Amino acid sequence: MSQTFSSLMTSHYAVHYKAWAKSTSHKFEDTWQEQRPTEIILGKEKKEMAGLAIGIASMKSGERALLHVGWELGYGKEGSFSFPNVPPMADLIYEVELIGFDEAKEGKARSDMTVEERIEAAERRKVEGNDYFKEENLEEAMQQYEMAIAYMGDDFMFQLFGKYRDMALAVKNPCHLNMAACLIKLKRYQQAIGHCTIVLSEDENNVKALFRRGKARAELGQTDAAKEDLEKARKHAPQDKAIIRELHLLDEHDKAIYQKQKEIYKGIFGPRPEPKPKSSNRLVLFWQWLVALICDLLNFRRGKED
Repeated sequence: MSQTFSSLMTSHYAVHYKAWAKSTSHKFEDTWQEQRPTEIILGKEKKEMAGLAIGIASMKSGERALLHVGWELGYGKEGSFSFPNVPPMADLIYEVELIGFDEAKEGKARSDMTVEERIEAAERRKVEGNDYFKEENLEEAMQQYEMAIAYMGDDFMFQLFGKYRDMALAVKNPCHLNMAACLIKLKRYQQAIGHCTIVLSEDENNVKALFRRGKARAELGQTDAAKEDLEKARKHAPQDKAIIRELHLLDEHDKAIYQKQKEIYKGIFGPRPEPKPKSSNRLVLFWQWLVALICDLLNFRRGKED
């Protein structure tokens, strides 16, 4: 028993979750939406995450579960200042996915690793993900990429400057891009857009991010936004055949839509009516003269009778 507990104490878990207060049903956290998994270290988790940590300790890698957490193991009597949707003494519900976990080497938790150690660990995960990707094992590949991303969460990245930040981004950004490639293959386009956008927030001219986001947007019918991304990508890689091909497909799509709309509108309005021929001016003058003549004759007859 103590050996198992000690093992858990030296493990860190990468999880995705949605969380909401049971009484209000208002969601207050969603790591899937943010495209950033969270790291939890058993025994070192935040106080308000105690219930979640206990729940994931019994889960298997890749498993999803719905966890009910009492207020005592959540945000307590006061509720949450950071999340107004969590009132005092609020029981919580978590929808959780355990992406995976690592045994910390020599009892060292991820938060205690040096910058170099964390980047190296993330790089190993990325390489494993690439191997799965080559085998078309997309779900396993994404699991490895997300584990790599979890090594470099926001708290960690905010501390980095200069060469260390560049080193971390050289691993983190390819993981987001590879995640996007997997998600496009799985037709999960909105999630792919999110990962590309994270990369573009760091490197606005990243050709792969622009291309994959443009492709995903095109699949969702967001043609104007897709063209903007792809044109920008072509500006930085004018000879890239894949970019040129996607732009050509968008042009063909626009032409097909225009032709279809043209046929629909033609059917609605029908042929343009022909203008009616104007009446002859001579005919009008003749009728005016005839009416005036009849009036004169009537007037003359009345005068004669008087």
